[in-house]
Amino acid sequence: MKKTLLITALFTLLAGCATTQEATSPETVAKANDYPTRDRVDYVFECVAKHGGLSYINQYACGCKIDKIAEQMSFAEYEAAHTFVQMQKTPGENGAPFRDPKHAKDLRAQLKAADAAAEKACFVMK
Repeated sequence: MKKTLLITALFTLLAGCATTQEATSPETVAKANDYPTRDRVDYVFECVAKHGGLSYINQYACGCKIDKIAEQMSFAEYEAAHTFVQMQKTPGENGAPFRDPKHAKDLRAQLKAADAAAEKACFVMK
């Protein structure tokens, strides 16, 4: 009797462990998928051009990169950071709002870090 009870308890415990899944929060899924297709494609085209032109390997790696960046930044953060990166080269006082604010510097740094991590994860060819 005790042996049967022990075996039943063991199987119940193991069954509970086997069916436990790591939950993915809806917020994480939504964050990774909130980038518009057009912006993903623009990123891939820019990345492919920067890395030697169109090839299957570059196209795949650059698509992987934007997916990895999307896991780390919301689209609003990415869009703002991308704008700050593009506009920081504006000379004089017209470029100051894009270069000088702490928020702009923080977002540029966040994008740079996300891009570097994505480049390592996706094996982008130089």
